[in-house]
Amino acid sequence: MTLIAWIDYAAVLVFALTGALVASRAQLDIIGFAFLAILTGVGGGTVRDVLLDRNPVFWMVDPTYLGVAVAAAFVVFFTAHLFESRYKAILWLDAAALAFAVAAGANIAASLGNSAAIVVVMGTVTGCLGGLMRDVVANEVPLVLKQGELYVTCAVAGAAVVALASLFSLGQTTTALAAAAITFGLRAGSIAFGWSLPVYKSRPPRN
Repeated sequence: MTLIAWIDYAAVLVFALTGALVASRAQLDIIGFAFLAILTGVGGGTVRDVLLDRNPVFWMVDPTYLGVAVAAAFVVFFTAHLFESRYKAILWLDAAALAFAVAAGANIAASLGNSAAIVVVMGTVTGCLGGLMRDVVANEVPLVLKQGELYVTCAVAGAAVVALASLFSLGQTTTALAAAAITFGLRAGSIAFGWSLPVYKSRPPRN
């Protein structure tokens, strides 16, 4: 199994854990846990594959991805009460999942010979949409849109590393690890130190 495949599995697993933790905050039953875990785990990759016309999508080729997500849901169902702060756990697990997903999604797009712009978009889509779906379904403010935090920026930066590396034909392993490190580093900095971009502030109209 290639490194990208392992990273893809890691992304599904960790995103599924966040989906199940969100289900625990919403006090859902075990089926609700599994649903949110699967949706979060494979949502971004599914959209990526549909847009890239990869038919069938990755989890239909290898249903093990679904098994990984369901297993994560069951584990969290019986252990979520052990977390002192489930929201903090969600934040940090989501940061790790974002890093894995961006690296995998961007490298998959690059391996299909897509342009640098498409590689960046597909990396960002893979990293962001699963968590966005999770939060919308759970009726929570999406982490993607949280004011004063870096999120999509982290995904774009990580995917851009892959896009640049593909232009210079650099090794896939080094590229994937660098993309994941940059994505996670920026997201971790935003969570721990409040790194952010300037936000728009409205001004009263001029007379």
